[in-house]
Amino acid sequence: MSPYKDQPITKLYYSIGEVAKMFEVNTSLIRFWENEFDILKPKKNKKGNRLFTQKDVDNLKVIYHLVKERGFTLDGAKKKLRQNKEDTIQTEEIVERLKEIRSFLVELRDNL
Repeated sequence: MSPYKDQPITKLYYSIGEVAKMFEVNTSLIRFWENEFDILKPKKNKKGNRLFTQKDVDNLKVIYHLVKERGFTLDGAKKKLRQNKEDTIQTEEIVERLKEIRSFLVELRDNL
């Protein structure tokens, strides 16, 4: 057995379709946010297809959290990111972890 099989496979780049699927939104929204938020800088291949790094995906998580989950306007989200990006990232990570814990607890309850 090869030791490589035990390693999780992580992608260097994600297509816009894969990213849109992660957030359950249309690709047009991802393109729109790319134009609105300067922290999103996907690379483009020779064909012009966007290639998102994990950092881009992480930044999208924060944007999604502010706009879709907390109800910020785009201008409000931009302002929040400019003022205190690290605090915003930590809050998003805490919310994500709490969702995971809740999901685990609901599954545990349903199995009792």
